Amino acid sequence: MAGGAQSRVPIYNTEGGWLNFTPEELVANAIEARAAGFRGFKVKVGRPHVAEDVARLAAVRRELGPEFEIMVDANQCFTVSEAIRRARHYEDIDLTWFEEPLPAEDLDGHVRLSQSTSLPIAIGESLYHPSHFREYLQRGACSIVQVDVGRIGGITPWLKTAHLAETFNMQVCPHYLMELHVALCAAVPNATWVEYIPQLDQITESRVQITDGYAVAADVAGTGIAWDWKMIEKLRLGHTVLTA
Repeated sequence: MAGGAQSRVPIYNTEGGWLNFTPEELVANAIEARAAGFRGFKVKVGRPHVAEDVARLAAVRRELGPEFEIMVDANQCFTVSEAIRRARHYEDIDLTWFEEPLPAEDLDGHVRLSQSTSLPIAIGESLYHPSHFREYLQRGACSIVQVDVGRIGGITPWLKTAHLAETFNMQVCPHYLMELHVALCAAVPNATWVEYIPQLDQITESRVQITDGYAVAADVAGTGIAWDWKMIEKLRLGHTVLTA
């Protein structure tokens, strides 16, 4: 009903790439992700020195080979000059994208960075209105739109943003909330990745269907989330367990 452009979308794993993991742990987690069928693996960057980031990324690339997709995410931690410097060092690793390299409000910085590197620049989880995405797209400040349905204001503005990105011939790879994003990505032709972060598993009874490295859109109506209300109540702040 929202578009029906595709029935499945490639899915990549973020859970094993956190910044505190050692290179050895990253490699082990990446191997596990590939063995589980994931088509990509995201590594957090932003270690104190660029050489540390490069060593971590190079270790993953050596182990997984040139055809496996590796994404990186800086969580807005760099200045413009440092982001440009790090992007130059990251380029040889052939990354799928460089995510949130700068504070989201620094539009001019993203323009400068995008003009200085061959890496696709991904933004969006910290933007909250379609007009913000329009400004990035008009200025050539990004290459990948990571609109988050929970932060943009719901399904309608998410679809508006995805269609806006399509008019600029840019791909949509949403942030988080995979349970909702599978169906939304299936609705539009320019959605190319779903992010696997199973952080709602403890409080839901539903699970994203993954087949051969693709997230498969459900064939039933709804958001894709079935809440486990008993668990939510149990975990609620201030909850008191009554005993007989």
